[in-house]
Amino acid sequence: MGMTLTEKILAKACDRSHVVPGENIWVKADLLMTHDVCGPGTIGVFKREFGQNAKVWDREKVVLIPDHYIFTSDARANRNLDILREFAQEQGIKYFYDITDLSNFKANPDYKGVCHIALAQEGHTRPGEVLFGTDSHTCNAGAFGQFATGIGNTDAAFVMGTGKLLIKVPATMRFTFVGEMPPYLLAKDLILQVIGDIGVAGATYRALEIDGETIGAMTMEERMTLCNMAIEAGGKNGVIAADQTTFDYVRARTDKPFEALYPDGDASYYSHRIYDVSKLEPIVAKPHSPDNKAKVSEVKDTPIDRVYIGSCTGGKTTDFINAAKLLKGKQVKVPTYLVPATQKVYDDLFTEKVEGMTLAEIFARSGCMEPAAPSCAACLGGPKDTFGRMNEAEVCVSTTNRNFPGRMGSKQAQVYLASPYTAAASALAGKIADPRDFI
Repeated sequence: MGMTLTEKILAKACDRSHVVPGENIWVKADLLMTHDVCGPGTIGVFKREFGQNAKVWDREKVVLIPDHYIFTSDARANRNLDILREFAQEQGIKYFYDITDLSNFKANPDYKGVCHIALAQEGHTRPGEVLFGTDSHTCNAGAFGQFATGIGNTDAAFVMGTGKLLIKVPATMRFTFVGEMPPYLLAKDLILQVIGDIGVAGATYRALEIDGETIGAMTMEERMTLCNMAIEAGGKNGVIAADQTTFDYVRARTDKPFEALYPDGDASYYSHRIYDVSKLEPIVAKPHSPDNKAKVSEVKDTPIDRVYIGSCTGGKTTDFINAAKLLKGKQVKVPTYLVPATQKVYDDLFTEKVEGMTLAEIFARSGCMEPAAPSCAACLGGPKDTFGRMNEAEVCVSTTNRNFPGRMGSKQAQVYLASPYTAAASALAGKIADPRDFI
């Protein structure tokens, strides 16, 4: 019996010719990523279990990325950065994307921004590899044809010391997208459709293998959006097989060798759903769950207080280009927050153009707020002084990934998850709006 893409990668990572769902296997990690929220806890467990003077298993395979609670005066958040810094120096960690000057992120050439997008942009996400990260959205990197999943601090500390982890092979659910994407749909609409269809527990401890001609035509950043939210369906990981688009992206960013793997034709899947994208509509997830699906047309004209465009899910260069397409030459009616995922994305806002105007010019003329320093910002709430944090019972249309009560700050706030198109249309209307009315 053949293997799915996830099974193939895991078999290679445990030096076996074949694995089946449900088996417990020791998997070799190619990379461990941790950030400022979970890094200190991971480091604490690592020192407790392996000894105060222990060394990480491979100082070139641990990536430390401060990104969550950075631009804040919160003393505990700042202490977390100090802990990462001390550990990186003590261990000689090669890839530590430090930030020392919080008042001017541009003065920090090492600082990157949101971990999941930084990993991709710095060439750390490679086909056929295994990536563990102390963040649920680590599954973002599955877009590169690798096994990438979020783990807890204890597991991460174990990987830090040994370079391996005992995991159970997940069963694979297959999602095939066919047809040409309509001009008003984005990857975010597709993944919100899937999560709405199967529910937030619909893929619990299973892999989501995403394929089809529609995916083959997508950019790497749009593919990342799909895999990023596999966790919102409970998934262990999301994965898309590598193709020329993948190779071009990865080769431009790293010269490290890798081996792309592919699912067998006779692989056995837990389930298989096929979507014709030409029949789909723009989708939102209503408060307070990513599976609380509605067509935008069903919630159109719902009053809103603000729009937020940012995060690993919706703060990539492509996401801002898509928002700018709708905003160009028009005025927003509600405060519109812009948070680029990384320093590279921030720079792109001032160089990438839509019809002759830079993204930054389009946003400024449309009345959006000035782009913030790149970070996770309000996506995970954070300290009270976090940029864009919802400190009151407001209604927000957001390109982020999660809308549980309190996720972006106040438990009384309401968050509608949407694509950059729907977010931009809603900013222009001052209420939830259908991008088809603006395209």
